[in-house]
Amino acid sequence: MKQLFSKRTLTHLDKKMLLYITAFLLAFIPLYPKLPLFDIIPGYIVRVRIEDILILATVIVWIVQVIRKKATLKTPLTWMITAYAVIGFLSVLSSFFITKTVPLHPVHVGKTLLHYLRNLEYLSLFFITFSSIQSKKDVQLFFKVFLATFTGVTLYGIGQKYLYWPVYSTMNREFSKGLRLYLTEHARVQSTFGGHYDLAAYIVLSLPLVLVSALTTSKRHTRWLLWGLFTLGTWLLIVSAARTAFAATLVALVVVICMAALKKEALLKQRLIYITKQGTIVGLLFLALVLKFGDDLSDRMLDALEGYPQLNMAYLNFNETKTHIFYEYLPEKLGLTETMASLEITAPENAISTDELDAALIASDQQPVTNRPSDVYVDVPDIVQVATISATGENIILLVEQPRTYSDNALRYGLSMAIRLDTLWPQAWQGFTTNPLLGTGYATLTKSELYEFTEADSTDNNFLRTLGETGSLGFMAFFGTIALALKQAFNVWKKNKKLTFEGALSVGYIAATIGLLVNALFIDVFVSSKVAFTFWLLTGIVVALAQVSTHSKTRKTTA
Repeated sequence: MKQLFSKRTLTHLDKKMLLYITAFLLAFIPLYPKLPLFDIIPGYIVRVRIEDILILATVIVWIVQVIRKKATLKTPLTWMITAYAVIGFLSVLSSFFITKTVPLHPVHVGKTLLHYLRNLEYLSLFFITFSSIQSKKDVQLFFKVFLATFTGVTLYGIGQKYLYWPVYSTMNREFSKGLRLYLTEHARVQSTFGGHYDLAAYIVLSLPLVLVSALTTSKRHTRWLLWGLFTLGTWLLIVSAARTAFAATLVALVVVICMAALKKEALLKQRLIYITKQGTIVGLLFLALVLKFGDDLSDRMLDALEGYPQLNMAYLNFNETKTHIFYEYLPEKLGLTETMASLEITAPENAISTDELDAALIASDQQPVTNRPSDVYVDVPDIVQVATISATGENIILLVEQPRTYSDNALRYGLSMAIRLDTLWPQAWQGFTTNPLLGTGYATLTKSELYEFTEADSTDNNFLRTLGETGSLGFMAFFGTIALALKQAFNVWKKNKKLTFEGALSVGYIAATIGLLVNALFIDVFVSSKVAFTFWLLTGIVVALAQVSTHSKTRKTTA
């Protein structure tokens, strides 16, 4: 009997191995901080992390299962993903031997190959997830893990904001060494992610799924729990102070409410009432949280008011009144002033704040400067090389500080936007025009000269980055893959007369993907590791669900 039980257990584990491993990755990748294991390229910001090792091990398991015909390569997206992999490889070869935008030096070649392989690593999770799902119950398991993971991310964000829980950032190379930091009062929350932009993109992906679940569940207690999670997630989005992600989330939530209304068996008037009701609830919730916690987000969004003195003054007066009411008047009237003071938590000893490290990393000029962008708070001088002749007649090079000058775009739109308009986006477009079919290769768009080694690569527009690195062919293959996944999700939604679990999940995925595409206009979200991993995991879940729903309640996996 013992031997029989052991055999049954092994058979069950063999059958469900990929399911359990994938569920673990779905939780582990967002929750585990971005702590590096080792450098893969000296001086580069991208490092090998524990999730890379775990994913590599999972890929090996999946390949073994494919050979044993217990997992599959056949999916609705396989041909498009294969096309992208082939085009990406051709782009790499083109950058070596045709455009010659990547010098044949180990460091430069290694960096380009690293980015190519990382893109394949992201996509590998789609195949693994698709193969692991055999029934709707498997999808339900994944969705529960996803909701629990998002809860963990929000709770860690609360601890980070108010309890000085550790911050592990990858916003620059010094941070990315795994340095333990803590947040100051106005620092942007990053939770378990490497930066507030990455966290905000993950929330863009998550909130639509939480909202649609709250709108469609029939269980009262579950509905209240989901609305509570939605509120926490909205708070986390606001304190991350990412403007583009905030706008992208609003777009995604509008899509959720409208698609949910279309599945109501009601007249047009009743559907419009439903949209108005749910939109008002979500809108008031966002407004209340922005008023209470959105100082940093509001300040960033209202940078444009610098050129409108009356509006700017009105906002400052409103903000001052709000602060007085929430932090002085109400606590005093309720007798909570001393209680709030006693609950205040002090910063940990022998720890470094994000502000302190920023200050240590730059040499700042404390002289007041009046002509600088609205989002520049410390004037950092330019360091330039000046050739001169010494007293002995020697030619020497001196490093000299000069006042920093800013472009018209920086003064008009802020430094962050000006960097995109003046440098990053034109360079990406130049990469595309250099080779319209295959681009100039991965990690080539931020260089100002051929042999320059940049410690990080970002275009702050995923569309332009894909176009510049892999050309029109790579662009069509990559975003064509996403379009095919959206089509699969749309088919599930279309076939559901009412929003059952399958329909709700498809709505959440469609809205989340639209939100990410909006966010991709200003951030490279599809190469942000935690976001990209989670996105392709969810894509595998939704595409597998489409197959399960179409054919039968269960699906037999074959190669």
